Amino acid sequence: MNYTERLSNVAVLGAAGKMGSGILLLTALEMVDLSLKPENKGKVFVIHAIDVSSEALVGLMRYIRVQALKAAEKKTVQLRAAYADREDLIDNEEILRQYVDDVMLAIRPSTNLEVAYNSTLIFEAIKEDPELKVKILTQLDKNNPGKPWYFTNTSSIPITQLDEKAGLGGRIIGFHFYNPPAVQKLVEVIKSAHTLPEVEEFALQYAKNLRKVVVPSADFAGFVGNGHFMRDALHGISEAETLAKDVSLPEAIYMVNKVTQDYLVRPMGIFQLIDYVGVDVCQYIMSVMNPFVKDEDLHSDFLDKLIGQGVLGGQYSDGSQKDGILKYEKGRPVGVWNPDAGKYVMITNFQTSGDTRLGALPASFQPWKSVAFAGRKEEMLTAMFNEIKSMDTFGAKLAKTYAKRSKEIGLKLVSDNVAFTEKDVNTVLLTGFFHAYGPINNYLD
Repeated sequence: MNYTERLSNVAVLGAAGKMGSGILLLTALEMVDLSLKPENKGKVFVIHAIDVSSEALVGLMRYIRVQALKAAEKKTVQLRAAYADREDLIDNEEILRQYVDDVMLAIRPSTNLEVAYNSTLIFEAIKEDPELKVKILTQLDKNNPGKPWYFTNTSSIPITQLDEKAGLGGRIIGFHFYNPPAVQKLVEVIKSAHTLPEVEEFALQYAKNLRKVVVPSADFAGFVGNGHFMRDALHGISEAETLAKDVSLPEAIYMVNKVTQDYLVRPMGIFQLIDYVGVDVCQYIMSVMNPFVKDEDLHSDFLDKLIGQGVLGGQYSDGSQKDGILKYEKGRPVGVWNPDAGKYVMITNFQTSGDTRLGALPASFQPWKSVAFAGRKEEMLTAMFNEIKSMDTFGAKLAKTYAKRSKEIGLKLVSDNVAFTEKDVNTVLLTGFFHAYGPINNYLD
């Protein structure tokens, strides 16, 4: 079965979720693009969008239609050539409409898992629960006579564990898209101990066709991305808890969040990032990773307490940020949760004292957006970190400690053979987390 044949009958599990919807969109577009090639004219391509909620599937189809039109508008010239034999399609508007119709016709929304019993390729993007994933994968494989291939989007569960427990015989690979899949360029590809060479070959071809940046990871819980992020988050929480011995916890969280965003030139502070992913999601990922880690404890009582109080973060269906550790207005933090009082404290109550305690930012400071996409990025970063090295303010000290720990985490991922190279670690943080620079660097040495 060649590449095109493998993509002729696809299923996406969890298709209406924030990850599944992006995977469905990208794959549907790839399938329709294949169908428009002369050698594939007349071939039928089907992609089953499977989710437990029929209501969510209705919303999914609306999302796909809007996004398919945007995709079509970006390749009008190519589509004119692809539809050149269609005499009924005259102007660009008709061509774009036809492309969107072709995408929508390829998608079959369903709440029944059984529709995947004839699929040749199955994407799994359901809840990050090992037992649930094994149960679903086992059911599919026992009822699908075609021995399909499985692409799991897990961000933390070892692929070998899923492979062996579901009895898939190496027909599975970790294909970890970053959120949102339609925008994020990074994909972590993780082989199980048994992944068949042809499955990996197909995965790399699929990633290439989607124009993704591929970083391979060893099959160790958390892989490269969460292997760094979870430890980085735990360090941020620890720093805030230590600082809370001298100031209130909300003020400590504000200060650490500010340092990680401004002094370390990141797109958002560490507590914002935890909120973005979801407090409960982070806690669960740590719980999945922890049994596989022997020399450290990946657990946070702080996160446990927040979850017990219903402070979860995450995003609404439109992508806007829910309140979590921080309270948001128009996407900007305006308050910090106080777990002792069970309510948010507005940042204006302690911003002045917190900023005073941190001290002035480096004179060469530029926000992330001004640095990350600048032609002079290396020069700007070098100047700023050279200044931070010479500073004795509390904010500078906190930044230096944090950056050192971030580098240590990256180097340990390499020494533990989770990441294959230092460059891979940096690529994940640069591409998947949009950092302005990789954690393994010499800026503060």
